[in-house]
Amino acid sequence: MALRINDTAPDFTADTTEGPISFHDWIGDGWAVVFSHPKDFTPVCTTELGMMAGIKGEFDKRNCKIIGISVDPVEDHLRWKEDIKKATGQSVNYPMIGDPELSVAKLYDMLGAEAGDSFEGRTAMDNQTVRTVFLIGPDKKIKLQLSYPMTTGRNFDELLRVIDSVQLTWDHKVSTPANWTSGDDVIVVPAVSDDDARAQHGDFDAVLPYLRVVPQPG
Repeated sequence: MALRINDTAPDFTADTTEGPISFHDWIGDGWAVVFSHPKDFTPVCTTELGMMAGIKGEFDKRNCKIIGISVDPVEDHLRWKEDIKKATGQSVNYPMIGDPELSVAKLYDMLGAEAGDSFEGRTAMDNQTVRTVFLIGPDKKIKLQLSYPMTTGRNFDELLRVIDSVQLTWDHKVSTPANWTSGDDVIVVPAVSDDDARAQHGDFDAVLPYLRVVPQPG
């Protein structure tokens, strides 16, 4: 069954470059980003894992763990880490899930049942749909899914922007407009009455009856 936003992120156990994990326990009471890759030793993904290592502190500030996964064994990940350091100057400082039996990729609907149960003999093109970012909240529900083609490197500044938005809307009854960045004005959600909006935010700018703008809370 296809996963959707607000579905519970499937739990699993797996080996990683930092030891075995039980996924929901590993997330704990914070946030988590899972970002998947078609195969180790591929060029675009090498740049992505290095970038994530370089900005891991930004995720830490947001109480958000990060974890990578590709359809390869942990032993390959450990060798790939050396290439990532050589190419990007960054040491991978977060776990990478080994998924040689394709079980997690299938669990997260990135590969179909017909893909088999082994990484052996599979090329990056065979795994090209394993290119999704999942943002998972403290309630273990999926808050975001972003899928990219293999030829397009992901924009992690955009991912941080989305995390800021989702965490803000988790804490307050607001939503964020197009191109919002942290500090910009926000929108009062329609479920909040005008009286409650004034009580929570003070005066608001009613651009339209259903579009009420207030300064970012908090």
